[in-house]
Amino acid sequence: MFPKYDVIVVGAGHAGCEAAHAAAQMGSKVLLCTMNMNTIAQMSCNPAMGGVAKGQIVREIDALGGMSGIISDKSMIQFRMLNRSKGPAMWSPRSQNDRMRFAEEWRLALERTPNVDFWQEMITGILVKDGRAKGVRTGIGIEIEAESVVLTNGTFLNGLIHIGEKQFGGGRTGEAAAKGITEQLVSLGFESGRMKTGTPPRVDGRSLDYSKMEVQYGDENPEKFSYSDETSTIKEQRTCWITYTNKDVHNTLEEGFDRSPMFNGRIQGLGPRYCPSIEDKINRFAERDRHQIFVEPEGWDTVEIYVNGFSTSLPEDVQYKAIRKIAGFENAKMFRPGYAIEYDFFPPTQLKLTLETQLVENLYFAGQINGTTGYEEAASQGLIAGINASLKVQEKDPFLLKRSDAYIGVLIDDLINKGTEEPYRMFTSRAEFRLLLRQDNADLRLTQLGYDINLASQERLDKMLNKKKETARLINDLKQKKLAPEQINKGLEQIGTAEIKEKIVVEKLLKRPQIGLNDLMILDPELDKFLSGFSTEVREQAEVQIKYDSYIEKEQQMVEKLSNMENYKIPLKFDYLNIPALSNEGKQKLNKIKPETLGQASRISGVSPADLSILTVYLGR
Repeated sequence: MFPKYDVIVVGAGHAGCEAAHAAAQMGSKVLLCTMNMNTIAQMSCNPAMGGVAKGQIVREIDALGGMSGIISDKSMIQFRMLNRSKGPAMWSPRSQNDRMRFAEEWRLALERTPNVDFWQEMITGILVKDGRAKGVRTGIGIEIEAESVVLTNGTFLNGLIHIGEKQFGGGRTGEAAAKGITEQLVSLGFESGRMKTGTPPRVDGRSLDYSKMEVQYGDENPEKFSYSDETSTIKEQRTCWITYTNKDVHNTLEEGFDRSPMFNGRIQGLGPRYCPSIEDKINRFAERDRHQIFVEPEGWDTVEIYVNGFSTSLPEDVQYKAIRKIAGFENAKMFRPGYAIEYDFFPPTQLKLTLETQLVENLYFAGQINGTTGYEEAASQGLIAGINASLKVQEKDPFLLKRSDAYIGVLIDDLINKGTEEPYRMFTSRAEFRLLLRQDNADLRLTQLGYDINLASQERLDKMLNKKKETARLINDLKQKKLAPEQINKGLEQIGTAEIKEKIVVEKLLKRPQIGLNDLMILDPELDKFLSGFSTEVREQAEVQIKYDSYIEKEQQMVEKLSNMENYKIPLKFDYLNIPALSNEGKQKLNKIKPETLGQASRISGVSPADLSILTVYLGR
């Protein structure tokens, strides 16, 4: 019935879709298995993509040739560039999306991808022979063979949903949990754990009073995620709103604490620290009188509203009573209650940097199975797992991203070397080279790498190379072009920066924190005419490179210094236990994680500088 596949992907969420698309684009024959063909790429929680650090990840996925950026652009209903008031390392694109269109666009994209087949059924086991993954076993007993398997099970592994004192099995509301895979993996020697996440109630937008809320518009000049010409910027945007909880809301919620699964011990898994439930927030921050609530439409044509900031697992009657005490929600009608969900995950220290498991060859894990939270983190792991599964089948070198290459590299390096005891979320603060890893230069950093593995197209490469060339040309021109005092001094005074006494090159003026290229274009019509010959993207890139030139150079020097350790390879079967001088903790951690380079070993918690020195000596021998 089935041919033998190169790659079988289990699960069709954000990780599974990226894995299947990437492997197929690279020439592998792919089977995408899902329990429900109608929920491919379902946005189970917030219908939004990007945000702080997450927006950088979406741009990186796009630059490599992945699809998350394109799908986000096609289903976008609002765009905002966050942190514009801060430096460019902090700028983060975020879109509000149409939930149904997002899923539809992903499914259509996969159906248009040659080499992708689909199968709708629960997968209950992995076929393993001689320590290698050989395929999957379905719920009705069909065995489908493959060279490699990528598990992207999301919250479905033994998922357990909690609403107050009620609990029932499910991967998300209305869908069954996946059974069998955890038990098999544990029997093979894998360590598993439990995590928890949650979602807020959804309400009828027709029942809300928006006059009592603050309006949150999208950007006046919205951008997009994808660097490709396949998408364009959004022409019309939907409005979002902001409101707040209050003491009455908090008191009402507290009435249900005795029936809360969070507080009576029924939930054992650790939840996301940076996205706590509303009951957790009012319990931990009792001194605060209010908490922000984002009121976000779920699409262009639906009245359903996502109540961002009100995630809860309290009884549905308490949820309903409390939500109606929020300003603007006095007459709210609830479509569905919020809930918490517990699910199995596998500590990611059991993986290689390729996301292949250490215990079973050709078996890859991506997404929430690795202890992460968020669509963007999942999608990036799916992309890397799909790429590496395909490359291994083709007997090619693995694809690895370093911490200095991408936020995706930081994410995977953190997971493999540090593990995580709570759902992992990406932040700009996790990236030590964040000035190099900006959202505006992901294509310059990664498109060539994507092209080299047959993922990014020739058109994408050509566009990136042209941007690079045009940016270099503009920077060179700005180093030559001069402005005279009589041209701009009046404008400089209005901006609040010192006047000039003699002609000055534009590059030098741009290094002033108060001045941007747009300011200079307004001040000097001739410069405006000249700069209008360059795209907005090129102008922005040139300005950032000029303004932060010395800082960028320092970070690049740090990268070069650290890269020497990354080039120090460690044999896979290196025997740490027989090096007496290593600390006991160092031996245990190194033997468990099996770092591939000295640089990776240096980032493992518990490996001391002395351990690294000893390792260097032994490797030198």
